[in-house]
Amino acid sequence: MTTVATTRVRRRRWGRGTIFVLMSLMAIVMLYPFWIMVLASFQSNAQYLIGAGHSLASWQQLNSTLPVWQELWNSTVVCTGSIAVIVGAGVMAGFAFSKLTFRGGNILFLAIVSAMMVPLQAIVIPEFVDVARTGITNSYLGAILVYSALGTPFSIFLFTTYFRRMPDELLEAGIVDGLGYWGTLWRLAVPMALPAIATVTVLQFIQIWDDLLVGLLFLQNPSERTITVGLAALAAGHTTSIPLLMAGSIVSALPAMAVYLIFQRFLVRGLTMGIDR
Repeated sequence: MTTVATTRVRRRRWGRGTIFVLMSLMAIVMLYPFWIMVLASFQSNAQYLIGAGHSLASWQQLNSTLPVWQELWNSTVVCTGSIAVIVGAGVMAGFAFSKLTFRGGNILFLAIVSAMMVPLQAIVIPEFVDVARTGITNSYLGAILVYSALGTPFSIFLFTTYFRRMPDELLEAGIVDGLGYWGTLWRLAVPMALPAIATVTVLQFIQIWDDLLVGLLFLQNPSERTITVGLAALAAGHTTSIPLLMAGSIVSALPAMAVYLIFQRFLVRGLTMGIDR
């Protein structure tokens, strides 16, 4: 028995060691490009071309070359407005699909979920035409509406599967106590769905923050374009400074990285809740 137990312990250690090595290699592969970006950002254009030396010139020129703070603010406004609509619509629709019974509910749910399979490139032109007819193509509202339409199907799918795992008895008790469906949703279901809310928020924030196509089409006014669109415009210049572009890319990547690191513990829980039912 001792020999068997020792063999199991060794196998377990070897397994953990193998996983640790593989994860370390994966981390190196993923972080290496970011490390190259950091090194390049602390060089002038001349130093980058010769491959030696360090300087703060790129960071000092960044704000004068690119309206970083204004574009960061634009990205924040667009992300905040879009996520508010996506989460609000997802919570209400997910609760209805999972806990309420109505005719055609399953067909409507399948139709909404199938919208996730439609690629953005296939519908962006019709969406641009529709939004252009309302005259809001060069405003926050136009971009927020488009991002909300693109992100809501996934939000509804995730909240529906999440709410299905909640015990019906708890929600029925809230209705019996006089909360009604609306009170049960916001006072019982929503507090219990915080992991799912955090998951939708993080995933949609990263997707919207890093998106280029929608921002490029629906935010053509230079004073309202997002940081991703601003970096694309900077990269399209005839005299592009790679260190300057790397500095701007780091500034653009930091908010998304911060949001992910803060809410990462909710991601796995929010994505896996409801799968076993």
